[in-house]
Amino acid sequence: MRKAMGAVAALLLWGCGGAGTDVPSAAPGSPEGLTLGSEAGLTRGTWTREGQEVSFSSREVEPGVYRLEVRTHGLTLTGLMDPASGVSTLDGFADQNAQDTQVVDADRDVLAAFYQALNQGLPAGDAATPEAMYLRRAVGMWAQHPTSVTLKRTVMGEQGRGYTMLCSYAKCGGKNTGSCGGTYNWYSYAKHDCNKGGFDNAKNQQIAQLGDHTTCNGDEYYMNGSTWVCGEPDHWSRPKVMGNCFGRCGGGCGGDTQYTLDATNHDGCVRNGHMLASAYCDDQFLSATDDELFAPNCY
Repeated sequence: MRKAMGAVAALLLWGCGGAGTDVPSAAPGSPEGLTLGSEAGLTRGTWTREGQEVSFSSREVEPGVYRLEVRTHGLTLTGLMDPASGVSTLDGFADQNAQDTQVVDADRDVLAAFYQALNQGLPAGDAATPEAMYLRRAVGMWAQHPTSVTLKRTVMGEQGRGYTMLCSYAKCGGKNTGSCGGTYNWYSYAKHDCNKGGFDNAKNQQIAQLGDHTTCNGDEYYMNGSTWVCGEPDHWSRPKVMGNCFGRCGGGCGGDTQYTLDATNHDGCVRNGHMLASAYCDDQFLSATDDELFAPNCY
């Protein structure tokens, strides 16, 4: 806690001061895609696609403490992460006036595509450098950030209290990935609360096979009678579901392999008749934030 809180002032001064000088913008006409640069304790670069551009940096500012910045079309997102203490200070503001702002659909679209580029461009899981891994995790979190949730907040996480690991449920047939071969390891239940009722409402619950085992057209499967159907059931009573890395922190099958209770419940909300940024899923998103930032990889 001491380390993280001691560096907050430095982050805020840097964010309001010369923020634009740390990572230069890509030159006009530069090739599209991800450009990465790295040195000891620093990962930085740009990502461009169809006229959209993201500049980013993640720097170790104290031993085990990382300062992140992501900038895209007038939006700056910042973070100061102290994984050892389980504390992260997050913020976001509009470049035009340095005022608080929100993440909207257009921002989420860009950030989600950037997140996928990081998943492809960085080593998976713990093979990435810490500053690169925490950058990827923060971008995955921001790419799902609801408009109705404030960007400026402190996130605290501690295993067993802030987050609960579900690594064993992400396996089937003894494997972390690949086909389950008809032998499943169901997790009961992925739950949420919404306008349909509370966590105890069977229509707000799904029986899930967690893990990276199958997908269909970028979606998941659910059991309809005795047949697997591609799609997402809308508030059925405890359907069996699997696919698209159900229960994994981050969108889809990201570069990290964290399977947690809160991430499972967030998946169970946004894949059960609600939009990604639905206000009904805000509480699940907030509960899963510390999981995504701090939970260890399962494999």
